[in-house]
Amino acid sequence: METLIPIINRLQEVFLTIGAEIIQLPQIVVVGSQSSGKSSVLESLVGRDFLPRGSGIVTRRPLVLQLVNVHPLEERGKQEYGVKAEEWGTFLHCKNQIFTDFNEIRKEIEEETNRSTNNKGISPEPIYLKIYSPNVLCLTLVDLPGITKVPVGDQPEDIETQVQEMILSYISNPNSLILCVSPANSDLATSDALKLAREVDPDGRRTLLVVSKLDLMDAGTDALEVLLGRVIPVRLGIIGVVNRSQHDLNTQKSLVDSCKDEHAFLQRHYPSLASRCGSQYLARILSRLLMHHIRDCLPELKTRVTVLTAQYQTRINSYGQPVEDHSATLLQIVTKFATDYCNTIEGTARHIQTSELCGGARICYIFHETFGRTLQSIDPLGGLTELDILTAIRNATGPRPALFVPEVSFELLVKKQIKRLEEPSLRCVELVHEELQRIIQHCSAYSTQELLRFPKLHESIVEVVTSLLRKSLPITNDMVHNLVAIELAYINTKHPDFTDAAQVSASVNSQQAEAGDAGKRWKNETMSLEEKGPVPGFGSPSKTVNLLDTAVPVSRKLSAREQRDCEVIQRLIICYFLIVRKSIQDSVPKTVMHFLVNFVKEHLQSELVGQLYKQHLLQELLVESQETAQQRTEVAQMLEALKKASNIISEIRETHLW
Repeated sequence: METLIPIINRLQEVFLTIGAEIIQLPQIVVVGSQSSGKSSVLESLVGRDFLPRGSGIVTRRPLVLQLVNVHPLEERGKQEYGVKAEEWGTFLHCKNQIFTDFNEIRKEIEEETNRSTNNKGISPEPIYLKIYSPNVLCLTLVDLPGITKVPVGDQPEDIETQVQEMILSYISNPNSLILCVSPANSDLATSDALKLAREVDPDGRRTLLVVSKLDLMDAGTDALEVLLGRVIPVRLGIIGVVNRSQHDLNTQKSLVDSCKDEHAFLQRHYPSLASRCGSQYLARILSRLLMHHIRDCLPELKTRVTVLTAQYQTRINSYGQPVEDHSATLLQIVTKFATDYCNTIEGTARHIQTSELCGGARICYIFHETFGRTLQSIDPLGGLTELDILTAIRNATGPRPALFVPEVSFELLVKKQIKRLEEPSLRCVELVHEELQRIIQHCSAYSTQELLRFPKLHESIVEVVTSLLRKSLPITNDMVHNLVAIELAYINTKHPDFTDAAQVSASVNSQQAEAGDAGKRWKNETMSLEEKGPVPGFGSPSKTVNLLDTAVPVSRKLSAREQRDCEVIQRLIICYFLIVRKSIQDSVPKTVMHFLVNFVKEHLQSELVGQLYKQHLLQELLVESQETAQQRTEVAQMLEALKKASNIISEIRETHLW
């Protein structure tokens, strides 16, 4: 099982080479307040001084530290690692450069930190350091900036929030172990590290506590209750360590001597816990916990790599290969687009929307719901008053009073009503035209990546289809206009469905016997009207002349004859209008389908080929966008990394897990 940590390190290197962390790998994240002793704990695990030190925030970028156990120099083969040094380190950003002097490692960390941070600010960009030594156990740790409360000097005002967000981004990884460092001379109940760990790991399954600076507690006090977990229990355990003092650092006391002094201090003050405390015990516990944690995470890790490999393989297939045969590629793309466009209209497209109507379904809705309901809502007598009808009747009779309702007045009024059907009919054409435009965007969005690879070709296809629609639109509008004009050109009173005309005719014939009396009554009524003065709405002059001193009445009640004539015209208008409306409701969709929709379907591919399939345009149209080329490169690199990761994971045998 000891091979699991090196395998995770190899996986980390694979994904870091492409600058991506799409898989959350198991690692130990070190969290603690500023000056809590985190750096001393890490150096004790390595056994060398290599971390920057100073006042304030020294760690201003995450440091991903990989410890690799190697054989001593005299036991290593000549070809193993190829480094003639007992211990050495390498940085990811310093490729092929080996650091055998740990003071140089400290200097490089400081310089690399300053390259991406200003003054005392922090940066989330990590520094990757790998240390090879026969004195370390295989571990992967992440050292983060210490938690601080108050900005100092040139630090930003929100330094506390920035640090906490950075820490949470690492410890939120469910595959990470959280190593909380809290000094023994502070109240554990106020530990910021434990507080953050509880937020993401409330059950404590991933949290281990290190109590540092045991030797700095007040005289007469000890940390026994804390180390035994009686103050705040921690599931993975609590380990006490003794850090090197500032005097030890100034005198350059070696870590070997510090470990000896630490062991002596623990034996003297905590004899019952000495075997379960100290830096060496901490290293063994961390290595064991990390290995077991990797073992638990490995099945999910395998699944994640497999799923991502399939996803990225699909993505790189969608980008296609570099164009070799321009003619064949263009014809393929054009044909695919034309087919998708027609299939969207027919309702046989592969990508069917479920959120809204689209394509042919939308056109059907426009015909039978939008257009049909609009026509049904039009009142046959809308805009016509009884005075308008009576005025039309009188205007149609001229100077002589009519015995019967004049047919001319009916035609005049019904044409006015039929004309009202033209506007919704033209609006129907406009709505269908808009939907055909939307289908272009729909096909572009769900088309193959081949089309999206070539923005110039995509733009040209949209222009050709738009031009074709623009060309067919005036023809369709003219035909719809002519449909209404045809109805206005001839009022067919002999239409088989115009039943009210026959009924009115029979009613009029039955009254011919009373024609003489009716004529006299009409004449008397007319003379009576002339004596009383003109009736508003009956063609009266705008300025009337009153020959008498009495007031002129502004309105009067319709006579029985006038009421009957008005009802006759209304019945005829309603009956004939319904006939025409039914015809328009049926013929307009057919006209739109023939002159607009079907015209575009039939001529789309030939128009695209005719406009775009030209030798001098092939190279220009099939120029791949830089974005697509970059995405293909990135996806190819990621796919290669995933394949390497899969091969690395496949090296693990079941026997390694137990």
